[in-house]
Amino acid sequence: MDALNIGIDVSKDRLDVATTSPSMAAFHVPRDHGGLSDLVERLKPLGAERIAIEATGGFETVVAAALAAAGLPVVVVNPARVRAFAQALGKRAKTDPIDAAVIARFAEATKPEVRPLPDAETEALADLVARRRQIIAMIGAENQRLKRASSRTARSIRRLLKALEKELADIDLDIDDSIRRSPSWLEKVELLKSVPGVGDQIARTLIAELPELGTLDRRQIAALVGLAPWTRQSGKWRGKSFIGGGRAAVRTALYMGALVAARHNPLLKGFRDRLVAQGKPKLVAIIAVARKLITILNAIIREAQPWREQIV
Repeated sequence: MDALNIGIDVSKDRLDVATTSPSMAAFHVPRDHGGLSDLVERLKPLGAERIAIEATGGFETVVAAALAAAGLPVVVVNPARVRAFAQALGKRAKTDPIDAAVIARFAEATKPEVRPLPDAETEALADLVARRRQIIAMIGAENQRLKRASSRTARSIRRLLKALEKELADIDLDIDDSIRRSPSWLEKVELLKSVPGVGDQIARTLIAELPELGTLDRRQIAALVGLAPWTRQSGKWRGKSFIGGGRAAVRTALYMGALVAARHNPLLKGFRDRLVAQGKPKLVAIIAVARKLITILNAIIREAQPWREQIV
């Protein structure tokens, strides 16, 4: 008997559910407490291999949490990949029931791995780290406006910058408090910071937004972050390799870490210099350093051992 895959299309007010079994009718429930309870009760007896939910700007979070808390095999999938899959199937129509069926078929075809969801504390830390990133972006934008602002506008910008900088300091204190309250997180931060090139902010980003660190092999962790290269070729034609997808915030943090490590980490500096000496473009070499860096960090967390160059 084929394994059962279930797709759930999440909207603001309701959840549309479809399965890969032709004998099971699609249904929908409201996206509220009662609807989630009903959903869990209806899905539990089915013994699904995976329940796929499309990421929809945050509406899916409470649904995934409710299903995971009930011990159901939930996985959140990338909407861009689902849409490309639908186009490949020739599914041009787009309604919530159709989307749910496409998500179920996507899960059956691609078999995305079911992983434990982050706990509530990790999600709260991830929210703080994301908010810090947003505030830094706002500060950068205001500083750019300040360069070409009139005197009156400049006063307004400086007041806002002062408020943003205070908010940034408060967020940093909240993140520090969160880390200190968890001995496990504190230990991981120290392990990650033992690697030359990795500082507080990179370590915190990895803990908050990459909870799988240390649980996957090197290829899986690189792919999850979006640092695994994918190639383009057809017949004798060979295109360039690219990276992409994955978790952009983590990839950005690792890129910044790679820039520092390529100057101050003897092992990674030598690795980068060898690639450049072989004729690799400098950007390609830095991305390779970032990929090697996440591999090292993954091993350090898995083994719970700090950086030691001779072992690496």
